[in-house]
Amino acid sequence: MGPMHGIKVVELGFWIAGPACAGILADWGAEVVKVEPLTGDPFRGMTAFWQMVTGHEANPPFEVDNRGKQSIALDYGTDAGRTVLVDLIGQADVFVTNLRPGALRRAGLDHETLTARFPRLVYASVTGMGLEGPEADRPAYDVGMFWARSGVAAALTAEGQNLPYQRGGMGDHMAGLAGAAGVSAALFERERTGRGQVVATSLMRIGAYMMAWDLNLALRFGVATVGVNRGAPPNPLISYYRCADGRFVWLLGLEGDRHWPVIMRALDREDLVDDPRFADTFGRAQNAAALVGEMDVVIGARTLDEWADRFDECGVWWSPVQSVHELVDDPQARAAGCFVPVPTSDGGTREMPANPVSFHESTSVPAGPPPEFGQHTEEVLLDLGYDWDRIIELKDLRAIN
Repeated sequence: MGPMHGIKVVELGFWIAGPACAGILADWGAEVVKVEPLTGDPFRGMTAFWQMVTGHEANPPFEVDNRGKQSIALDYGTDAGRTVLVDLIGQADVFVTNLRPGALRRAGLDHETLTARFPRLVYASVTGMGLEGPEADRPAYDVGMFWARSGVAAALTAEGQNLPYQRGGMGDHMAGLAGAAGVSAALFERERTGRGQVVATSLMRIGAYMMAWDLNLALRFGVATVGVNRGAPPNPLISYYRCADGRFVWLLGLEGDRHWPVIMRALDREDLVDDPRFADTFGRAQNAAALVGEMDVVIGARTLDEWADRFDECGVWWSPVQSVHELVDDPQARAAGCFVPVPTSDGGTREMPANPVSFHESTSVPAGPPPEFGQHTEEVLLDLGYDWDRIIELKDLRAIN
């Protein structure tokens, strides 16, 4: 059993950040009820896109964040549907949502209302820009508030170059992890005090925390972030180089003076060790373009596999630059637990990315596949104490599917 076994979670979340938070809790053993509108989580609609791209009728990104949950189809905009949702929350330990504060307030699902009614409830809010401030209700995705507005994209862009494009869910998944960590801490404190509390994180705050080095330089000294030019990086020993086979190696010589002679020995360029241009960290920074030019020529003469053997032999710190397709076949990624078997509806398993935390004294594996839309509506309501007459009445009212 996972460390969250026995914890009941109600999720009212769309797309990624909120469902990612509840999805991690589900992987850790919590019982998670995913509340969807009668049209379903809009992320389900991406199935058609992935079918066009891959030729398969499936939605792998949706599966990652929703495996092991129950799904109930509910119109919480109706009085009857909202009553059902509040009844669900009343029996839960945790409520996770990434809806905007204004929408929750209008529905009577804001944190002030629910925590006052249910003092033991841990209310987890995962938003774009936080619960307070003039823009708290601005529509947000992670490519906007995490990637663009928090400084991440700009920091990764060299002067005069186009901004890099973010891959899906990068900020969302970090926000989901932060939310799950906050929920864990709040549940721990509830054991001491008997009271729940509001746990809040946001895409903007995650982006700011990710940029904490640069942000603290700006706060302390007013220093502006300058995107690194690969041709003249501040430290050429912690940069990437193209090998003869077109693949890239990333050197990890962060402690420049320590790694400098080791790397030059591996490159058979010990003649550069005492070159006055490169003799120390500051010299290598001032003459980075010249040094990169020298290293490009040498590293470009051998394949990545050849450099792998040479670097390991000489004690160089390095990493291959891999695609996710290569990561799938990386034996160390498998040893590190990057993948997990997830049960499928036909009794088999399907491999998916694992959540990033392991527990050595308790299991932390997905309990089941992602639910079909509204798959557990009747089951959840029966467990909640509703009888069949009331369930049929709610269907007639179009409060549930």
